[in-house]
Amino acid sequence: MATAVPPAASRIAVVTGASSGIGAATARRLAEAGYRVVLTARRKDRIEALAEELTAAGHSATAYPLDVTDRAAVDEFATAFRTVGVLVNNAGGALGADPVATGDPQDWRTMYETNVIGTLNLTQALLPKLDASGDGTVVVVSSTAGHATYEGGAGYVAAKHGAHVLAETLRLEIVGRPVRVIEIAPGMVKTEEFALTRFGGDAEKAAKVYAGVAEPLTADDVADTIAWAVTRPPHVNIDLLVVRPRAQASNTKVHREAR
Repeated sequence: MATAVPPAASRIAVVTGASSGIGAATARRLAEAGYRVVLTARRKDRIEALAEELTAAGHSATAYPLDVTDRAAVDEFATAFRTVGVLVNNAGGALGADPVATGDPQDWRTMYETNVIGTLNLTQALLPKLDASGDGTVVVVSSTAGHATYEGGAGYVAAKHGAHVLAETLRLEIVGRPVRVIEIAPGMVKTEEFALTRFGGDAEKAAKVYAGVAEPLTADDVADTIAWAVTRPPHVNIDLLVVRPRAQASNTKVHREAR
């Protein structure tokens, strides 16, 4: 007989990049769904504040400062768990918008390390714990950039293609084991930090990304999508879900209202 899957309230959901944006919103949604959330990010103060917020609301939340690119730290983190129900690989981000001819190799390296190697580190370290849960879920938050190119985005596009291929290959390799692999690929999402970080703190450049777009996606929109996919019945796997705002038809086709 198949072992009954434990309820969400007894299960752990690890969320990387939980200090802001999609990661923080996802942690809130999974906590509301009854999961015991573990918040990881480099910014200790941010995740501790979020853990306090969730605990005050009656949820179970723990903050664990972590750099996903530090394999030794990730391996140590994994020893804290016997089983894990959900891993949301959200840590990532973009740096710069230079063409290939002049792009900064260090920016490319940083994006690859965070978006791909960070996801690899957490997934490898926690896969045995996800297996042990009897119903594990790996979520890779990629991007529409992982499915189509655009000018000025090659470094980020290359990194998100890597994240996409990691998820696709992992799904093939572990089929038959009690672990789902879900890829969520958001399009234009307006958060407080993504574009600002990409353009080195230049608020004017960051604002132009969303100029004239009435309603880009929000972090909550993407978090709702992630939570919906994670809470499907155990036999249902959402292989790939692309989510964009209505105003965005592709990475390069966006409706912008006249000002």
